[in-house]
Amino acid sequence: MENGKTWLLTASLSVLLAGCTVPGSYLSTDDKNMVANEPTEQAKGEQTDDEQTPPEEVVNVYPLTASTISEYSGTNAYSSKGNPDLDLLVQQYEYLIGPGDILNVTIWDHPELTIPAGSYRSASEAGNWVHADGTIFYPYIGTVEVAGKTVRQVRAEIATKLARFIERPQVDVNVAAFRSQKTYVTGEVNKPGQQAISNIPLTLLDAVNRAGGLASDADWRNVTLTRDGVEESLSLYGLMQRGDLTQNRLLEHGDIVHVPRNDAQKVFVMGEVNDPQMLKMDRAGMSLTEALSNVGGINQLTADATGVFVIRTSSEDQPHLADIYQLDIKDASALVIGTEFDLRPYDIVYVTAAPITRWNRVVAQLIPTISGFNDLTEGVSRVRNW
Repeated sequence: MENGKTWLLTASLSVLLAGCTVPGSYLSTDDKNMVANEPTEQAKGEQTDDEQTPPEEVVNVYPLTASTISEYSGTNAYSSKGNPDLDLLVQQYEYLIGPGDILNVTIWDHPELTIPAGSYRSASEAGNWVHADGTIFYPYIGTVEVAGKTVRQVRAEIATKLARFIERPQVDVNVAAFRSQKTYVTGEVNKPGQQAISNIPLTLLDAVNRAGGLASDADWRNVTLTRDGVEESLSLYGLMQRGDLTQNRLLEHGDIVHVPRNDAQKVFVMGEVNDPQMLKMDRAGMSLTEALSNVGGINQLTADATGVFVIRTSSEDQPHLADIYQLDIKDASALVIGTEFDLRPYDIVYVTAAPITRWNRVVAQLIPTISGFNDLTEGVSRVRNW
């Protein structure tokens, strides 16, 4: 009887001591800010010092349900829409001549003023080179300033100056070689390099197509356009897949288009799943349901089906530490909701352990200690009886 009381006392004390240190990890929403709808400034709370505020108090939890999934899903970030600003720029576009370009100047009915191309020379070889100072030389009229002007302006200027020597001259000017202005396409495209800007407007989409299209490792969601030292992030996914024409741009001289690798396109699936691992997203992205499927689903014996979480770091302008999205798949049909939730790079998908699993882990750690103490007690009793 005394041994039974000793065992019971030991077990009770051990359970109490282990209450603060449950083996393994799990995620509880009890001490976190539950957000039913779109977070407000009051729900986000005031900015506090991280050293004074526990992390769980600056974490928002958003339940994923059929009524809220549209608010949190990334599929609505891009939609099919036009770009009237770009359309206007294209309509008004005119190429400005620069140093290095080659012009062809033709004076009709005056072949002596037109350099013949001949059968062995191209138009660019027979044309008028724009010098570094932005000028060309033309017979009778001498030096002509052409840099920064359109072909229409150059045509009118040459015609005006030739009118002193030729009655009503018929002048035609065109660019035989576009060499003064370039844009650059770098990164994960099949043919990276420089591309000439010509009299045909060059857009971001045109430049990528000229570069042979995207390579297999391209991150088409985070393309950058650098202009005059200012970097802009654009999405070829939104442009090409969703038809969002606002992601397109008219390129200018010196622009750099960079398509990064998709090395950062990865998510982490952890917790009570059958095969925890890091997953790499492809161009089409990855939904929450896809991520769970790729790791073999949740562990049906140990997982808490109500606790499927997506942990996402908050942006720098937000006062809270992280946003956590919770999906309850106790009813397996809720996985349909998961197909509508798009994961982002460095998201953590975490499936928490069921309460009974955590209890079993505690017991599994206590049994060796209790058994050893019980054996020791029985040994002492035998010695006393002897």
